[in-house]
Amino acid sequence: MGYYSDNYKDNKDLILSELDTALSSIDPESVERLVQEILSAKQVFVVGVGRVMLSLQAIVKRLSHLGISIHYVGEITEPAITTEDLLIVGSGSGATIFPLGIAKKAKELGARIVHIGSDANGPMKDVADFMVRIPVRTKNYLEDEIDSKQPMTSLFEQSLLIFGDIIAKMIIDERNIDMKALWRCHANLE
Repeated sequence: MGYYSDNYKDNKDLILSELDTALSSIDPESVERLVQEILSAKQVFVVGVGRVMLSLQAIVKRLSHLGISIHYVGEITEPAITTEDLLIVGSGSGATIFPLGIAKKAKELGARIVHIGSDANGPMKDVADFMVRIPVRTKNYLEDEIDSKQPMTSLFEQSLLIFGDIIAKMIIDERNIDMKALWRCHANLE
């Protein structure tokens, strides 16, 4: 095989191995609490920036297929958040200005807040009701973070996306949802 063929295989194996390590390190009790919070909330909101926001938007799409009323902060049809709602903040460091500011505002309005991130001691710890920790490398390069050979915070963003699919599958299993029935909630103007 040529350079690119070998390089592809090596990098695929590396990334899948890093993802397995990252996802295996998440505390199952925090996952259970997150799922319970999602299912008990009247509405769920998500906020993040950059590639984290892209991962969160994919989670929003999937959970909406399950009949969950879910929105990302800033969408044109975003409704008001209330005391019956949940805000999920995606931020590896927990210090990103926009998500942190939105979390503070949501707290003032009485919403429950969960932080999905890596740094348990960042500024979000004073705002969030609880955290789901994906302890992978952030821009802070903390000692207890799982290192990655990928650029920047790719491992966090990838882990977040797959974590969202894991949560969706857990909800499908719990509610015994027929997979074919999910298409009823899928966009159909395509």
